[in-house]
Amino acid sequence: MAGLGFNCPNKDIRENYLRALEFRCPEWIPCSVSLSPATWKRHREKLEDVVARHPSFFGPYERGHMDFDAMPPVYRKGEYYTDNWGCVWYNLQDGIEGQVVKHPLEDWNALGNYKPPDFLSKTERGDRNWEEIGKWIDERRRMGLLVVGDGERLFDRLYLLRGFSNLMVDIQKKDPHLHQLIEMLEDYEMGLVNKWLEIGVDMISFHTDIGTQNGLMISPENFRKYIKPTFKRLFTACRKANAHVYLSSDGRLLDVVDDLRECGVSVHDPQVRANTLSGILNSYKGKMCVDLDLDRQSFPFSKPENIRSQIKEAVEKLYLPEGGLMMKAEICGADVPLENIEAICQAMEEFCIRVKSK
Repeated sequence: MAGLGFNCPNKDIRENYLRALEFRCPEWIPCSVSLSPATWKRHREKLEDVVARHPSFFGPYERGHMDFDAMPPVYRKGEYYTDNWGCVWYNLQDGIEGQVVKHPLEDWNALGNYKPPDFLSKTERGDRNWEEIGKWIDERRRMGLLVVGDGERLFDRLYLLRGFSNLMVDIQKKDPHLHQLIEMLEDYEMGLVNKWLEIGVDMISFHTDIGTQNGLMISPENFRKYIKPTFKRLFTACRKANAHVYLSSDGRLLDVVDDLRECGVSVHDPQVRANTLSGILNSYKGKMCVDLDLDRQSFPFSKPENIRSQIKEAVEKLYLPEGGLMMKAEICGADVPLENIEAICQAMEEFCIRVKSK
């Protein structure tokens, strides 16, 4: 792929990305491969060889600079970590994100004195410097690269703060505290969104897992009652300011795809296994841009030829010359064989980046 002249990951190239998202005939299908710390720890120098062979996904790579054993917060085995929201995380396996084991609002009595972090200076797990962010944006603009602001978490923030079981009971019992919590989160998010819009971005990305393998975590009716109004206010603010909305949300969301479009979502990343290719074809194709989340649960067990077939079939069914299709492969665990990672890269190069010459 070096012959195609990519000096950065292909998904970063602003013009082609926006053409795909806006159905304006992109030159290739934007696609990406992400590698977890657990994957790096297992494969080490051999994974560096794969990365170096595929600059269209990873950009130019110089071997020897990766610390294979370094782990960011909440990725370190046996470690408790308190984030800036007061959520206590714990990890059982190096390289895989842990989970929250203590929720700051598991008792509603704590709500009255609770305050979110200051988005002007803090992220979920670190510090935020808007002056440095501005410089980063200017540099990406100069290079013709996409600029994306981090809208952080939405629905999942509620269950991280409250606890999943507690939140499910709150919704079913119509607990009045829930509206107060949602309003607090929305105020925080609107301030953060407005800051990104003020400094200027192409798109704001939000994370909000609301699905299971078989359906929504809550009923579509409760989604529309409790969650959709916040989505609509936040996403409408983005779209009115000419910023697109990226929604990362795992699980089966087919019941609310039309709601997401109505709220202003520009691109969503439906998972193949949960939503099925036929479900995605019927609900998304030609209507809203898809960043197709390939079946990561199959990656440890598939043969390279099966991976190639999965990507080929997805492109054949979802591709339109005018656009609306992107693709990503998330290599999450340490159990994905190196040859399968190579197969993912090769198949995406063949069917996504070279799609015009098929």
